[in-house]
Amino acid sequence: MSGPSDNEENDCGNEDFVGYEEEGFVQLDARVSTEKVVTHDSLIAAQIEDLKKVADMLNIKLQHARTLLIQHRWDKERLFADYVEKGKEKLFLEAGVPYLVASSSELKPSELGENLSCGICFEDIEKEDSTQMDCGHCFCNDCWTQHFIINIRDGQSRRLKCMADKCGAICDEDKVLTLVGAKDPKIQQLYQRFLLESYIEDNSNVKWCPRIPHCGNAIRIECEPYCEVECICGHQFCYNCLQQAHSPCSCHMWQLWTRKCLDGSETTNWMTAHTKPCPKCQKPVEKNGGCNLVSCICGQSFCWLCGGATGRSHTWNHIQGHSCGRYEEDREKVVRAKRDLNRYIHYYSRYKSHEDSFKRETKQRETLQEKISLLEATQHEARDYSWLTNGLNLLFRARRALQYSYVFAYYMFGNELFKDDICPKQNEINQNLFEGQQQMLEGYIERLSKHIETPFETLSNDDLVSDIRLAVIGCTGITNDRCRKMYDVIENELLSSLLTTTHHIAPYSSTGPEKVSVITCPNDNMDDTLDVGEQLEDDTVFPVEQSSLGNMMGKLTVIANYDRIYTSFISCTSYSHIYHFL
Repeated sequence: MSGPSDNEENDCGNEDFVGYEEEGFVQLDARVSTEKVVTHDSLIAAQIEDLKKVADMLNIKLQHARTLLIQHRWDKERLFADYVEKGKEKLFLEAGVPYLVASSSELKPSELGENLSCGICFEDIEKEDSTQMDCGHCFCNDCWTQHFIINIRDGQSRRLKCMADKCGAICDEDKVLTLVGAKDPKIQQLYQRFLLESYIEDNSNVKWCPRIPHCGNAIRIECEPYCEVECICGHQFCYNCLQQAHSPCSCHMWQLWTRKCLDGSETTNWMTAHTKPCPKCQKPVEKNGGCNLVSCICGQSFCWLCGGATGRSHTWNHIQGHSCGRYEEDREKVVRAKRDLNRYIHYYSRYKSHEDSFKRETKQRETLQEKISLLEATQHEARDYSWLTNGLNLLFRARRALQYSYVFAYYMFGNELFKDDICPKQNEINQNLFEGQQQMLEGYIERLSKHIETPFETLSNDDLVSDIRLAVIGCTGITNDRCRKMYDVIENELLSSLLTTTHHIAPYSSTGPEKVSVITCPNDNMDDTLDVGEQLEDDTVFPVEQSSLGNMMGKLTVIANYDRIYTSFISCTSYSHIYHFL
């Protein structure tokens, strides 16, 4: 394996890298985090934030904003784009939002008489025993309630439509809560829970953290889905496929790799290349000698070349009474199986080697932290050892990138996945380009690991410690540059040249997967919310028990006053989180 040259090796510790220190160590990706995490009123506040944006922009009620967002999978940008393209009337009609609160063909509330006839059960009812939705249709409360309960039990809570024939309007959720709550509080709680869950289940920008056991957290992003994030529980994963962070390997490549490592396909290749089935019992037989006459444990003799049953009389060159008629394509199949097996072993062994190195270096982190704490406690002069911890952190990041780069190389240059995109000659050129970058990165990673493992705490000479410090700083800077360069080659020169397929990788970050932070939604930003103790006429208070979202405990109190929504947690012992990743 080729690596850095001798001159480059000497660069990892000389005075040429004093510049790294003077510029504030190595210029890693020190980004100001714009991610937010919702705390105890997490899910509700996050929904209200999106609902208010749409409601204010389109001048509609919050409940109608929810209907529009559910229709567009909570994608505000797509909703606003459709609003501009289709217009308000068509957009509302498709989503089931009444464009006119009371259409000309229906009675207005003021025109309803004291006695009415329900269009569903055809019973005569009084005005106070009926409910009129925003679409203008009015039916008795009993029919509305039964209609809502049946649909909620069937899982249709997010889009409860009007009962009128050919009316696709979505019913007022506040009126649904009032009617269902009076009849069956448990169904009311189920309805409220489904509305909450829609923010996660129907939202293309929000996904649960895939940690097992589940931490109860969800991640929200406002960027491309091809990114890697770290939940506050510490779990790092690819947001697009919800598997472990695997860049610079694409999601499709990683899925193929994990399936290949689990399904025993390479075991099958080995069996094809090194064994033959007995013509009598069909058990695989491995040849352990030079003679082409092979005997199975069942007693059957057969020809190793063609697999045909034979007698036992033979010479070194000929089996008596047998002429070999093996097909040429069978021989090619065996050769191909051996080649594929050797190629898989080559990449898997290197992948596994760097995985083992990463595990050992992870254990080294704790030991290193103990050494630094001991030195800071025993030394009279305060010293900064951030160069050591920063070097170790970058070593972890680069080691993982190098590990997954072998998965990328296995599929990128295998002439199978991209055989319709890249000709063999170009594939060879691409492979040489990539392997050059990969080998240089591997050399600097091993050198950085060696410098960090140096027992500097035993050195009494300050000059030697200073030399180690400069060597770690120098190797950290070069390793970071090499890792970034390998990502650039993959994304801009290899994957970008594909014609018929599209593969994306998460962008490189020297700090690894992006850590999420808390979304804060102060109450003073919610103009339409009410104070806890404030009492208004026509307000209805609904207690909602534990939600299935995460670990939300206690009760939710929802105060609904048409387009006003207020939520607060009472007796809340633990709660779920939603995270916002930008």
